[in-house]
Amino acid sequence: MAKKKRDRIKVHKEARRLARRGLGMPPTERTIPDKRRKPVKHKKTIAEIDAE
Repeated sequence: MAKKKRDRIKVHKEARRLARRGLGMPPTERTIPDKRRKPVKHKKTIAEIDAE
């Protein structure tokens, strides 16, 4: 039977593991504001509303 090939070290996983050990686990949930729901930049003035 052939020898089992050892897994190579994945750098990104190792970096995350070390970061978790140093700083602890990241927060479980982070709310990101929905960029599609931005308020209107230039609100219409009363004069513009009356003109319509």
